[in-house]
Amino acid sequence: MRLVVTDGGDRPPPLSAVSGRWAPAGALPFPLVYWHGQYEGPVTLLDGRVLAAGGAGRLLQALPAAALHDPARGTWTGTGGLSEARRTHSLTVLRDGRVLAAGGITGPQAFPPRTLASAELYHPEGGTWTPAEPMSGARYGHSATLLPDGRVLVAGGNRPRDARTVATLTTAELFDPDTGTWSPAREMADARWHHIAAPLPGGRPLAVGGMAAAGRIVPTALALCEIYDPQTDTWSAAGAMRDARFGHQAVPLPDGTVLAVGGGRSGSDDARFDPYGPTGVERYDPAAGTWHDEAPLPWTRAYPRALPLPSGEVLVLGGADPAALDVGFPSALRFDPVARRWSPAGPLHTGRWAFGATSLADGRVLAAGGVSRTGVAAPVFAADVAASEAEVFTP
Repeated sequence: MRLVVTDGGDRPPPLSAVSGRWAPAGALPFPLVYWHGQYEGPVTLLDGRVLAAGGAGRLLQALPAAALHDPARGTWTGTGGLSEARRTHSLTVLRDGRVLAAGGITGPQAFPPRTLASAELYHPEGGTWTPAEPMSGARYGHSATLLPDGRVLVAGGNRPRDARTVATLTTAELFDPDTGTWSPAREMADARWHHIAAPLPGGRPLAVGGMAAAGRIVPTALALCEIYDPQTDTWSAAGAMRDARFGHQAVPLPDGTVLAVGGGRSGSDDARFDPYGPTGVERYDPAAGTWHDEAPLPWTRAYPRALPLPSGEVLVLGGADPAALDVGFPSALRFDPVARRWSPAGPLHTGRWAFGATSLADGRVLAAGGVSRTGVAAPVFAADVAASEAEVFTP
């Protein structure tokens, strides 16, 4: 475990009183696990409702089901299902209110995964999906970013290479909602999937960490980062984090910097093997083009979620021990980027990892789905371990 010097010592600063609380937000109408939760959803629509569509159900079976959450009533209702079951896909809310679902894996858990190039559009006013032009190639575990001009940048991901291995992609594509078509974007310098694309000032996406396939089983975690400029259609190097990480989070802060937190790093890009995740927290300064250390987490957590709060703080919630991925953490933390300190937030009612979370229009945070526990002999993602109850955080 790496500790950084903070406030004159070699330990994280003391945690203050707990703030904020969680309340029930209704039961999901279907079991739902978001392995790649940053882009699978749920997503907040322009009218304030929340859409959950696709994801993994029993034993990683891809789901076509979709549901809408009403934050005012705290209830879920069914809506039109996807035309293709998909998980590890992306959901992106467009400027006109429609939602783009792209790529992913369909069918039951199998190797090689049945990877999709298809895309479809959700129309909130009618609760229906219509086909969209497919991407030029299949991919899953990619990032999807809404650019300032309304286009969507899809970058990286995986696809099957052959019957035994997968290939991690450098390719990127742009979806134009006005024409309904895809066009190629410049390729990334580094192949990556399970990465995070955090928006920088001006809307440039910063691709942070992720993994690269290095065979069938063990991937390589990445520390390298890069920035896409939509005006010049170019990628540029953005330095490297001290810790290679995947299953992490990267959150833009009010001052234009980006906070990277959590994740795992087994099989890192400098050839180290470490079954545990980093407690170190890092912050990217786009003006200097460098990463620097922040106050570390009290303990490691993989597959958490992190979202900005109206106060400018960052809420980090859930996750699991990366060495076992057994029991989901109920704990939550708040990071103050000005004071550069962590403080405890009210704990979740249900510990969870591999879940979805989204910011609501009124500043609250909704957490939905995920894995609560695996048990002694239960396979990960068995139906009886899914977190079926959603909950909402009031800061």
